[in-house]
Amino acid sequence: MVKKVYSNRISEYTHENGGRVLLLFLLFLLSIYQFITSGLNSFAIICVLPFVILFIYTAFKLRMFCFWSLIIINYFIQMKDITLPIPLSLPNEMLQMTLLAISIIDIRQTTNFEKALNVMLLALIIWCGFCFLQLFNDTCNLGINFGAWYQGARLLAFQLLYTFLVFSLYVSSPEILSKYIKLWAILALFSSFWVWKQQNLGFTVAENTWIQTRGSSTHILNAGTLIRYFSTFGDAANYGCNAAATTVAFLLFGITTKIKKERYFYLSTALIVFWGMFASGTRTAIFCIGAGLVLYIFLSKSAKIAIPFTIAITFFAFILVFTSIGNGNQQIRRMRSAFDKKDASANVREMNKEVIRKYIKDAPWGIGLGMGWDNVPANSKYFKLATIPPDSEYVFIWIRTGPIGMTMFIICTTIMIFGACATILFRLKNKSLMGIGSGFTCAFLSIQLGGYANQVLMQYPNCLIFYGGLTIVFILPYLEPAWIEYENKKLIEQEEKKRIKLEKKLAKRV
Repeated sequence: MVKKVYSNRISEYTHENGGRVLLLFLLFLLSIYQFITSGLNSFAIICVLPFVILFIYTAFKLRMFCFWSLIIINYFIQMKDITLPIPLSLPNEMLQMTLLAISIIDIRQTTNFEKALNVMLLALIIWCGFCFLQLFNDTCNLGINFGAWYQGARLLAFQLLYTFLVFSLYVSSPEILSKYIKLWAILALFSSFWVWKQQNLGFTVAENTWIQTRGSSTHILNAGTLIRYFSTFGDAANYGCNAAATTVAFLLFGITTKIKKERYFYLSTALIVFWGMFASGTRTAIFCIGAGLVLYIFLSKSAKIAIPFTIAITFFAFILVFTSIGNGNQQIRRMRSAFDKKDASANVREMNKEVIRKYIKDAPWGIGLGMGWDNVPANSKYFKLATIPPDSEYVFIWIRTGPIGMTMFIICTTIMIFGACATILFRLKNKSLMGIGSGFTCAFLSIQLGGYANQVLMQYPNCLIFYGGLTIVFILPYLEPAWIEYENKKLIEQEEKKRIKLEKKLAKRV
């Protein structure tokens, strides 16, 4: 009898899982064949295939796990101690493509496609369409180079569209939105901790190797007495601009939320990240914060907020420009030099721009996406453009796509910002949700200003964070009814805890 039951179970398992067993068996036979005929490399590739299949299967079952993995991997991918045998962009792209494929394949459970139909999608399609036309840009007379073009287009256009689609589809509830903001806060706090660690416990071997070689000229200043800290980022400029925009976002999240625990958490995050920003020594960061807060003055629609914000910004700027307060700190002195018109670094940048203007006149479409020192010959008329330091993301776009592309990018970016502002001002009613929208929008403007002065806009982790954040603004009207219910539930819990605490306090007195 026991034998029969056991036999039935095996039969049932084989019937249900026979396809998977057969597939794994065939893969095993194929791996042995490849090992015998082609050697170890092909054998290893075949052996990896079951893990790829397992990853895809797991992704379908745990799609939100893939989303959170994307956010975390994106944040740490430029850490000096992380080395990959593949391009750094590949893990991000694989996860984004997997998430999009899951949404398309499992379309029955994906009901969020209509949320992606907005003005931001229109602006991104226009920009991606322009970058597609750049495939036929042969300014350097080298013919069509699909590989170089795709590498450049992926950086400047396609990753923006991937980010937009992923955030539109997967930020689908108030709970997910709240978790995303808190995860961002935790990651930002870790980056601040890492700055403290670099200052007090020293650099890792990989970090020290980089700062003593490639990063020495820009990160070890004043005869070695001033070090610009870069945390988990690629360089200090990237970290400083990110920290400035993050500070703006969490400051606005904190002052507009009705939930006390979150208010304290967000405001503490803003303060700690602001400290980290100064440690980066990135002078543009001051202007990034100012731009974000000035935009919020208009979005707040409140004199009670606008007046103190205006006073605070003016007072802070006055201290930096017209006083010597804090000059004992080298980082503050460096920040203050951002207002010095005679600064040597700023003069070098202006000289570079003059050279670019001279050459770019004959290249209205730019030298082409993906064109650089490695594929533009030294005898080319545009070799100077391919090798000159761009200094900023906007200058990089200017060189690769010309005045036409630069104008197109600015127009598309302006459309996205104005569209986000209109969504906050005219489509949202809930004050705390308007605060979240304002935080994302003002942070986006902040990082755009950072991209005007430094090559940080399309770098990891900025692109996913800030273009993803702006995407969230456009889907907030769809989340608002559920958000109001979610917030009211949290407020009831908050009041209940307050009541219980008060009762315990009164009981102690008795």
